[in-house]
Amino acid sequence: METTLTLVDAVADFVHRIEVERGLSPHTVAAYGRDLEQFADFCDRLGIDQLDGVTRRAIRRYMAQLATRGYSPRSVARKISSIRSFFGDAASRGLLPANPAEGVRQPRRPAPLPRALPQQGLAVALDAVVGDGPVDLRDRAILEVLYSSGLRVSELASLQIGDVGAEMVRVVGKGGKERVVPMGREAREAVVVYLEEGRPVLAGDQAYTALWVGVRGGPLDARGVRRVVQKRLGTFPHALRHSFATHLLEGGADLRTVQEMLGHVELATTQIYTSVSRRHLKSTYERSHPRA
Repeated sequence: METTLTLVDAVADFVHRIEVERGLSPHTVAAYGRDLEQFADFCDRLGIDQLDGVTRRAIRRYMAQLATRGYSPRSVARKISSIRSFFGDAASRGLLPANPAEGVRQPRRPAPLPRALPQQGLAVALDAVVGDGPVDLRDRAILEVLYSSGLRVSELASLQIGDVGAEMVRVVGKGGKERVVPMGREAREAVVVYLEEGRPVLAGDQAYTALWVGVRGGPLDARGVRRVVQKRLGTFPHALRHSFATHLLEGGADLRTVQEMLGHVELATTQIYTSVSRRHLKSTYERSHPRA
């Protein structure tokens, strides 16, 4: 092929090769084809019909047009990814001196909403963690503290015995910043039982003052905490943090208070939970109001 290859022919060749050589699914190949053909049509309207005539500026103009036509950031990002792959392939095969899509920033995708666990279902799951063995007592305490105080998994794993008080837990968060977070009744009781009956059985010489101890007698790290949550609840520690924040807001807690307990520096980070609680309010209204 020569560098005078038309853009339309280059697109057709690329789509054919990814289907034959890379073994992509028909759905993926079709998506590439649609994205690149749409871009080629746009370039044709700009008077660009050759592969080597496409510039970074043309790609950015295309992005702007997609945005004005109402495409979501996710859709724009996918289309730009297709274009980047196409021109990257052309550059690697010597058809272009460089990839004109390199350095074109994709639109920022909106942060996904946290997925909180249902309150009743979570309560049932926590109550199902029973048993008098030291590991059972430890796991119940871990889950209760995660949900009761909304700690990050790294914060929970680094807790020392002295960090847990009668009603509060002292946390060292990101950047070494310290905060004090309330601990609910269920969590306090679970920790007391674990300290009295579970930890003494598990702790070896290397446990030192770590609150959480693994089956080998040493401190339980963040990976171990993740395994506990996955085994007992089938989810991840962050889901309990999301649930903590969402359930507080649904219960009427102030956003600033939740921000402080989560250890967020910016209020905007905490505000993502307000849309979750608004959905709860809307569903409650529709379910309860006689003329909803």
